[in-house]
Amino acid sequence: MSSDIGFIGLGVMGQPMALNLARAASARAGTGFVVWNRTAAKCEPLRAAGAAVAASPADVCRRARVVFLMLADGPAIDSVLGRGTPAFAANVAGRVIVHMGTTSPGYSRGLEADVRAAGGRYAEAPVSGSRGPAEAGQLVAMLAGDPAAVAAVRPLLGPMCHESFECGAVPNALLMKLAVNLFLITMVTGLAEAFHFAERHGLDEHRLRDILDAGPMASTVSRAKSHKLVERDFAVQASIANVLDNNRLVAEAARDAGIASPLLDACHALYGETLALGHGGADMAAVVRAIESRTDLERAVTPRRSPPLPPTRGPR
Repeated sequence: MSSDIGFIGLGVMGQPMALNLARAASARAGTGFVVWNRTAAKCEPLRAAGAAVAASPADVCRRARVVFLMLADGPAIDSVLGRGTPAFAANVAGRVIVHMGTTSPGYSRGLEADVRAAGGRYAEAPVSGSRGPAEAGQLVAMLAGDPAAVAAVRPLLGPMCHESFECGAVPNALLMKLAVNLFLITMVTGLAEAFHFAERHGLDEHRLRDILDAGPMASTVSRAKSHKLVERDFAVQASIANVLDNNRLVAEAARDAGIASPLLDACHALYGETLALGHGGADMAAVVRAIESRTDLERAVTPRRSPPLPPTRGPR
């Protein structure tokens, strides 16, 4: 069977994204959809939704004209495409390879060059949003590549993304994603610190959440993370380990361009400390654990001072 669309990488984000594509393909006569994942069990919900399950990444490439990759990093992408081996050309020639994950801009630029040299086309399509928006088909995509590749990919993003924005040539979509991630990381870290501040002052954290949700700074992200902080529910949407890796990518891109990133650098230290505390698989809101640890350490080293006595009046 020949499929129109392939999808490789069914992780926290990839599986719900692929499910939305599978459902759309099933509803559209004549459109095939084929998937592959290193852990085969993750393919079963896709099979139930009508997708074909390939025997290998090369099998996906043989059966699809557009191949979406939602993979963790460059080595994972190189492995599934056979980059650096004779199989690479056979896997990409005549196909559009779509890189939807987050890697360094330099990596993406090099991959585009190799795909084009092998007779394929290439587009970046990183997305903004976590697992919840992925399940709802409410991600935001950033697209970059030559006009023909972008034109082939953009209509296919609808089941996964409620909006998509063209960003020009590769690697501009990834650079844009890194800018978005810089704001996300610093915002969530600031939110965690605000809840920690309130908790240590004995304030009602539920009331803080309600005030923030009602105010001008509220957003989908702030509401979701505020709930997690109040309930201490750190079930993963975007993990500490993943955010730390994204933080590193943004910092490296900043350094390469000679750009200062003071807030990001502070966040990098905090997410690293959260990982070291054993919370790497928890949601990024668990960065509050590192802030709590710093407070506890500071109090152990420097005991709290008693508040000053009010001034007294001498005899008149």
